[in-house]
Amino acid sequence: MDNVRKPARVTSFDVAEYAGVSQSTVSRALSGSSVISEATRDKVLGAAQELGYYVDERAARLRRGHTGTLATVVICKPNSGARDVNPFAYALLGGICAAASERGLEVLVSLQSEEDRLFGHYVERGQAEGMIVIGTTANRKAWDYFRHVGEATQPVAYWGSPLGDLDWVSSDNEAGARLAAEHLVERGCKNLIVVGSHTSAQRQFGERVDAFIARAKELGVSAELTTIEPGGARREQGRMAVENLLESGQDFDGIFAVCDALAFGVMDALQAVGRSVPDHVKLVGFDGIPASELTTPPLSTIEPDLDQAGRLLVEAVADGSEEPSVRRVPVKLLVRGSS
Repeated sequence: MDNVRKPARVTSFDVAEYAGVSQSTVSRALSGSSVISEATRDKVLGAAQELGYYVDERAARLRRGHTGTLATVVICKPNSGARDVNPFAYALLGGICAAASERGLEVLVSLQSEEDRLFGHYVERGQAEGMIVIGTTANRKAWDYFRHVGEATQPVAYWGSPLGDLDWVSSDNEAGARLAAEHLVERGCKNLIVVGSHTSAQRQFGERVDAFIARAKELGVSAELTTIEPGGARREQGRMAVENLLESGQDFDGIFAVCDALAFGVMDALQAVGRSVPDHVKLVGFDGIPASELTTPPLSTIEPDLDQAGRLLVEAVADGSEEPSVRRVPVKLLVRGSS
């Protein structure tokens, strides 16, 4: 096997020789130059097809001063790997890749976590035309680093930053929380609980908590916050929050968890003590991650339009807007077995 020779790569010079033209004519013909006649262009294209020659688009873009690439950084928790990344981040990454593809752009993806190995200078090094930063809010040092990079690197866009002074895109948290409250009340719930936090680094949690409680009270029902403990995995936070709630003896018949991962823990705690979902307690999450369909029962959830989220993030970078602004992604309620 070691003696098997790999076929030589076909070059533009090979195409030129086969077509009987100069190499510069081949370059102009394949780039669509108007100085090349249709007859010559057809001859060159035919020769390229027969020889199996493909234009190096990346090199061509670089010659024109464009990389055709967007860098996307997924911030992870320190000392964690790809398996520990929130599934929502992967779903959002899919929306980014799809939106970039629609524009003919490629996406350079990097999962980063360790403080001494953070890197964001893709634009300066000519590796990308802009940068998108998403990921966990639990790594404040990484967000501080990318804020500093973003002050010099343009264009850049962020999703769900824990920092208050960044250009960011997020779900329409208030609209989603109101939908959750309205749905639970329509299902007959009178004593509602929201599992979340006002102090979490995930700023979106506070928006969801406030909007849910306000809408529930407008509808004439009780709604109170059960706060998650700081740190730890979201599922464990949700489980512990409901265990504390059960120990308090407080009456409740409906729960809104401000993210799906918390809702999984809520469901674990309820089922462990024989509180049926949805017969005894109705439950709604937020994020619409794929795993929410696989719980028993399947989780009702507020789903942001991640295709639109990807488009907004790519648009913010690719169009090079100089004015930072908060862009809200529309959401919808997915009604499933948990409510």
